[in-house]
Amino acid sequence: MFDYLLGLNPVMQAFVATMFTWAMTAIGAAFVFTTREINHKLLDSMLGFAAGVMIAASFWSLLAPGIEMAEQMGQLPWFVAASGFMCGGISMRIVDKFLPHLHPSLAMEKAEGVKTSWQRSTLLVLAITMHNIPEGLAVGVAFGAVAAGLPSASIGAAVALAIGIGIQNLPEGTAVSMPLRREGLSAKKSFFLGQLSGIVEPIAGVLGAWLVLHMLDILPFALCYAAGAMIFVVVEELIPESQRKQAHIDQVTMFTMVGFTVMMILDVALG
Repeated sequence: MFDYLLGLNPVMQAFVATMFTWAMTAIGAAFVFTTREINHKLLDSMLGFAAGVMIAASFWSLLAPGIEMAEQMGQLPWFVAASGFMCGGISMRIVDKFLPHLHPSLAMEKAEGVKTSWQRSTLLVLAITMHNIPEGLAVGVAFGAVAAGLPSASIGAAVALAIGIGIQNLPEGTAVSMPLRREGLSAKKSFFLGQLSGIVEPIAGVLGAWLVLHMLDILPFALCYAAGAMIFVVVEELIPESQRKQAHIDQVTMFTMVGFTVMMILDVALG
């Protein structure tokens, strides 16, 4: 896989990697063809696992390399890290405030963002789509960083990030397609809308890689920005969603720790 990716330009590397992460979302959404219901305890544990992966990826694959790159490029590391991280979180807060969306376990009146007449199915898809934008951006920036030739960036680390994001996309695809199926949509339509939530990842990935290639000075900031955006999604969306059922909160917490550990191993082993 490494040899194949090395033969591509960075934008195409980001495209291939984010097509993989989108495909994992589609596989998760495809569970609607096997069942109309999924055990809530299992789904919450999977979301907890996804949260752990994203937390680990935010530090090992994005924030720490961003700080190293800032030092290597003669920038002020603490300022780049702090400003990039906070800007990522603030950007996602703005999107969260204005983009209409609805979390799967909530009633229609709990929809967030500006008021709209959009159907519940559309709002459910948009909630997961919002998660996937920073994920795709993070993968794209990671592959763009490899092209910069800095010691703190490697193709192995970028691949590890793509694998980690892909793994945690499985439960996200399921989390959007299953509620749609329960509400009476056909299995085909539930699958289509579920996988559609991940199609923004290749778009964001290509954009992220292209931006850092053409504006190399923003690379450390972009990595920290992606980390902040991902942490916002974890704290505001994934963890609360996975822990709504207090009865199995301990199991969800342990799966979060397992997800963190898996992503950490991937990054350290491949990076």
